[in-house]
Amino acid sequence: MNLSKRLAAELFGTFWLVLGGCGSAVLAANFAGPVHGLGIGFVGVSLAFGLTVLTMAYAIGHISGCHLNPAVSVGLTVAGRFPARDLVPYIVAQVLGAVFGAYVLSVIASGNPDFHLVASGFASNGYGDRSPGHYALPAAFVCETVMTAFFLFVILGATDKRAPAGFAPIAIGLCLTLIHLISIPVTNTSVNPARSTGPALFVGGAAVDQLWLFWVAPILGAVIAAIVYPLVKRGASAPRCRFRGVLPALIDGSNVRLVYGRIHRY
Repeated sequence: MNLSKRLAAELFGTFWLVLGGCGSAVLAANFAGPVHGLGIGFVGVSLAFGLTVLTMAYAIGHISGCHLNPAVSVGLTVAGRFPARDLVPYIVAQVLGAVFGAYVLSVIASGNPDFHLVASGFASNGYGDRSPGHYALPAAFVCETVMTAFFLFVILGATDKRAPAGFAPIAIGLCLTLIHLISIPVTNTSVNPARSTGPALFVGGAAVDQLWLFWVAPILGAVIAAIVYPLVKRGASAPRCRFRGVLPALIDGSNVRLVYGRIHRY
């Protein structure tokens, strides 16, 4: 696939991630306040981020691989799954998509006369006083590193050639949802330098000052996973009773019957 088309896919995909994920936090998390209880809260925001990745993985995965995340691109490069020559262009496209998404979100949110971009935090990430739970820098760094490591570990495993075909987006999207459920109170959840950069540039001040952590920690976590996953899978062989073809076959309408772990078509 032509590089320019892949970069366009990454730009639009990251735009969707920021607009959908950060948009759910800015526009819907506390909608109508605690009295009416119409906001989607942490759980809704977590699902929104997972759904943006899941939907885009099916939409552009066959075009660009649907990285949407500089840490993912770095991790895949270290793991030998992505050409190093395309790394910088991918990261640039992802950051531009995130900034564009944050801009459109700011335009929408500003339509509410009570909205104050800087005071709201604009779904930016942070530690200390900028952490939702006031978690200190060391806790934030460890959290972002570990969460990103597991995110990339799931990506590498779900996209392994021995994994069930067609289900990687579901596993990856649910993994990102779980990560948000765990870490929103700590850092507002990044695991994605581009996602952090977009909102931070509009908030300015401390959001930009703390942005370094949300580049360094996720990339470190991704590199760790890229090193560890090959060690875990080395020498592993597929199980004897293979179920990997059953669910895809059911989805595409094929007639399949499973007898003692073997697949029979009829």
